[in-house]
Amino acid sequence: MSKKILVVEDTEDNRQILRDLLGMAGYDMVEANDGAEGVAKAAEHRPDLILMDIQMPVMDGYEATRRIKADPALAAIPVIAVTSYALSGDEQKARDAGCDGYIAKPFSPRQMLAKVREILG
Repeated sequence: MSKKILVVEDTEDNRQILRDLLGMAGYDMVEANDGAEGVAKAAEHRPDLILMDIQMPVMDGYEATRRIKADPALAAIPVIAVTSYALSGDEQKARDAGCDGYIAKPFSPRQMLAKVREILG
């Protein structure tokens, strides 16, 4: 049974890259375009892992992660923050919101897969 990964990302190009990458690696991918949709899809699909963009319309990745982690049914799902705003303090901010890992954009496909495999085993 393949693992399911929820990708919360507002940029279609970035979702396409992850769709190809994760698909080739044998993962099932569910997509959400913003944080609010991400929270809803997390509840609906109960993914094994969430890749969470931080800068998004409607609801940012910090708030979406806080809401997912506040739900006892979803709190155990690991969330990796994926952000192009890799400023000093951002990783701590992501962890404070409940993220379990952090990847800066642009990421290399190999780096992304290594992180996903590290968490999903």
